[in-house]
Amino acid sequence: MPHYSENAPVDMILSVIQNSSDALLRLPEVNTAPLEILYADNHCLAVAKPAKLLTAGDRTGDDTLLARSKAYVKQTYGKPGNVYLGIVQRLDRPTSGVVLFARTSKAAARLTKQFRERTIEKTYLAIVEGNSGPGDVELVDWLKKDEERNVVSVTEPGAAGGKESRLRYRVLKRSGGRSLLEVRPLTGRSHQIRVQLSSRKMPIVGDRKYGARVGLGGKIALHAASLTFEHPTRREMLTVTAELPDYFDDLLDPGGASSRN
Repeated sequence: MPHYSENAPVDMILSVIQNSSDALLRLPEVNTAPLEILYADNHCLAVAKPAKLLTAGDRTGDDTLLARSKAYVKQTYGKPGNVYLGIVQRLDRPTSGVVLFARTSKAAARLTKQFRERTIEKTYLAIVEGNSGPGDVELVDWLKKDEERNVVSVTEPGAAGGKESRLRYRVLKRSGGRSLLEVRPLTGRSHQIRVQLSSRKMPIVGDRKYGARVGLGGKIALHAASLTFEHPTRREMLTVTAELPDYFDDLLDPGGASSRN
């Protein structure tokens, strides 16, 4: 690993970082797309996450919704120094929709408690391949996550490492061998909606990881459409919604999606 002098010119440092074969630092790819604010006050910030953007940082070092949101708070409210935003929920990278951050530690604790106690209502919209079956269904499975591979699978009830997972869905529309579903997860497991639907031969369009035939270039047709929660200080119920991405309409058109791996 190269050693740097604190007085070295910035362009020299960047050159060393980019050209060193053993450099451990990876500069994130910055996306300057505008941030869509869904709700903001002194305690909460809700934003619309685009598909393919990380909610928070991981080992890739890629750009994140958290970093963009902190930049928004810093610029909008003139906050000096580091900006606090508490992560109380996450969406998978290929998923779009509502993400809620806490602007104070007290709000973070209270919102986290709501998620843990499952008093928050989450509504997703998903487009799936294949026959969606009956119109209003509850699914119950035990799911187990392989942390090393970041893959979740259905396992036997009570199996070691397995967690009971429940969701309800109803069919909103069928077209061209696909179905638009409204999904309400009743538990908050990793990859839950993706795995439970895929295990019924209804993989989410674009979700090659869990059996979809068609890729969408890193996106999947799963959107966190709304989030209903109790405000952490005012104790009133709030519902925040995010509009569907434009590509959802094309996916319900029989000729609207081609394979993009």
